[in-house]
Amino acid sequence: MRVSRAAALKGLSAGLVAPAAFAGAAGAAAPPSSYTPTSALAALLAGNERYRKDTGVNCNNHYDRRQQISAAQTPFAIVLGCADSRVPPEVIFDARLGELFVVRVAGNIAGDFGIGSIEYAIEHFHSPILMVLGHEKCGAVAATLDAVKAGQTVPGYIGTLVTAIEPAVKRSLHENGDVLHDAVLANVSDVVKRLGTASKVVADATASGKMHVVGASYDLSTGAVTLV
Repeated sequence: MRVSRAAALKGLSAGLVAPAAFAGAAGAAAPPSSYTPTSALAALLAGNERYRKDTGVNCNNHYDRRQQISAAQTPFAIVLGCADSRVPPEVIFDARLGELFVVRVAGNIAGDFGIGSIEYAIEHFHSPILMVLGHEKCGAVAATLDAVKAGQTVPGYIGTLVTAIEPAVKRSLHENGDVLHDAVLANVSDVVKRLGTASKVVADATASGKMHVVGASYDLSTGAVTLV
């Protein structure tokens, strides 16, 4: 699924998103059942718009939410993101406690444990959007690029990350643009595809139209999230 940022945000003006989901109003978050994949994506991007404009209202205002969601969680979105300390999804999407189900691993790769966590969220919370979130200057992708250029085999568990990211890096070496930038985007696309083929739960949810899987990339300098 390829959706422009403008098209997704258009859902806001069309009334697709419940006001509590993006206005920072007090009270419990709307349950996933009140969202469509389009409105859930629009809510994510609206939160990022607030964050990058320094007008966030939710990400540092969790105190009342602790009691509101102590009995149950109803995340409207699932985010598979990188473990990089500069890219916390709850902050960059200006989200409240309980609104995002986040899985983080270096290079935002889809390994067995991560996919299992995502499947759990789909089956238990029915979140209508799953975003694979890469970011500018990703260290895991950069390390893979260095290893590929040097023809090195990376030992240990770090090697499993490199192996997962390597196909995207090798394709990007043949492009004309910034190799690291292109590799980050290619890796996001690869992970989106892998989720749809490796997981029957993800495949069934997308085939039914109840959930969309999208790729995106975060700019460390501007704070903007761009759909891939």
